[in-house]
Amino acid sequence: MNLTIAFLLFTGGAPRSSNDPWFGRDKVLHFVGSAVVQGAAYSLFRQDARYTVAAQRASLVTVAVGVGKELYDLRHPARHRASWRDLAWDGVGGTAATVVAKQADR
Repeated sequence: MNLTIAFLLFTGGAPRSSNDPWFGRDKVLHFVGSAVVQGAAYSLFRQDARYTVAAQRASLVTVAVGVGKELYDLRHPARHRASWRDLAWDGVGGTAATVVAKQADR
């Protein structure tokens, strides 16, 4: 919640989502990219921390990368369009990687 408020204050408003479908190649890239970031960060943090701590830290990294990408998109509107739906797919990808990590950790 605090991250959303900070995003809105920093950017001056919500990214536009008109002509932004929920499904498509871009959304798959967001899902996979976030899953990869989450998995890699989790693997690094898991070397020195238990599952819960490693997963939380990896989630922070994944959120930072996803929000950073959307902030970049806001600053370059001619080439990219910022999207709440992209952030949603980032969250789904990161969550999927966390579930896989939990299952592998058993």
